[in-house]
Amino acid sequence: MPGRKIASWNTMISGYGKSGDVGSATILFSQMTSRDFIMRTTMIACYLQNKRLKEAIGVFKEMIETPGVSPDEVTMSSVLSACAHLGSLEMGSKIHNYLKQNRFDINVYIGSALVDMYAKCGSVTRSLLVFFKLREKNLFCWNSIIEGLAVHRYGEQALDMFKKMENEKIKPNGVTFISVLGVCTHAGLVEVARKWFLSMTHDYNISPVIEHYGCMVDILSRAGQLEEALELIRRMTIEPNSVIWGASLGGCKLHGNLEIVQVSMEKLMNLEPDNNEYYVLLGNMYAEADRWSEVKKVR
Repeated sequence: MPGRKIASWNTMISGYGKSGDVGSATILFSQMTSRDFIMRTTMIACYLQNKRLKEAIGVFKEMIETPGVSPDEVTMSSVLSACAHLGSLEMGSKIHNYLKQNRFDINVYIGSALVDMYAKCGSVTRSLLVFFKLREKNLFCWNSIIEGLAVHRYGEQALDMFKKMENEKIKPNGVTFISVLGVCTHAGLVEVARKWFLSMTHDYNISPVIEHYGCMVDILSRAGQLEEALELIRRMTIEPNSVIWGASLGGCKLHGNLEIVQVSMEKLMNLEPDNNEYYVLLGNMYAEADRWSEVKKVR
């Protein structure tokens, strides 16, 4: 196949991938009689862009089994990311072994991908081993290990890792604080959550997104700080969704607050008018409080 034609087809595959036309990209790729490293890497990128993760790994397997065609660090990082999102620890471990056998330099990019893959696949110990061996660690790497510890309920260790990150002068971003606030929510650390939420906005100038607000409303509501949670919702710079009002509702149910529950319920009914569970819950709360005249008003 002439070089110019190869380059043209490669460009077309990339274009199909970016436009979401994976079918046309796959057909074109299958028609190529000679597939070099660049073509396979482009096809892997096409599949990854369109969440076709198993297909991306399939092309990678074909690549390493083809004599004279070898992946580079970009390809390896991309395929490790696919394993992470699939939760495929077995495949991720095989790729790690391939890296060792082929003497890849475990630099910050491949290293970060390995940390993330092991953390997302549930192997926190191996994630930590890779993390501590890295000569250089970027923000993605720190976020991956903090999130991995947080998700697998190593809350204290996640907060310790966050402190180490700060000591290393690595500036956190919004993703970091989602993990930190999530740890506080699961552990009921109300004061710690307040501290980091304020630090996020005041010290790091990070605007809260719905996930940050969700953590704060949840932890305040669970702790019975329902008025503070409601005030936070009213001060939100973005429109609260059903998750936010649902967290408030959960706190009201837990602590039997019939005043704020009416506010939360009204918002939830507007957002999800066909969800009859809200009406049943409200009716039950009124009944438990012996407010039977209110029960009759609930649809």
